[in-house]
Amino acid sequence: MNKANRLFILWIFTASVSGCAEVAPWERGNLAKPQMALDPTPMQTGFRSHIYGSREAASGGDAGSGGGCGCY
Repeated sequence: MNKANRLFILWIFTASVSGCAEVAPWERGNLAKPQMALDPTPMQTGFRSHIYGSREAASGGDAGSGGGCGCY
């Protein structure tokens, strides 16, 4: 292994380890805010999906079109 490869591996290791940090208990509230969630309103999303599926007479594959009355 030459010097360039060793430096590259060391750089990758340093970059990956630097992202690991311990969160203090009093800071965990900041990470649990609704704004940090992938889906801040999962219940509302479920209801909208159900209503959309009922109107379109199709389920799943929200990107595709389905048969039905076409009103939404």
